[in-house]
Amino acid sequence: MNIDERKQFANTTVQNLILENRGNLTISGVLDVLSFDDQIVIVETELGLLNVKGENLRINKLSIDTSEVIVEGDISSLAYSEKDYDKKSTSLFGKIFK
Repeated sequence: MNIDERKQFANTTVQNLILENRGNLTISGVLDVLSFDDQIVIVETELGLLNVKGENLRINKLSIDTSEVIVEGDISSLAYSEKDYDKKSTSLFGKIFK
């Protein structure tokens, strides 16, 4: 996705990431929580996959009505995936035969 496409897409989609003291992260525009444990949370958002890394991570709130997730713990990294997200490639076979 080039810069012009991102700008066009960003104009129609609103997503907020609010990180408070590296311990409380509120994410809006969440479609699904794909994976989580105490060191990484992978969230599908309207703007792509978001990887949250840290220690002692836990999902404090997951609201389908407001499309919001709150992650608590010692957050060390937030990163969107570079690749365009394709639901077909997230299955086990999709990952193997990439």
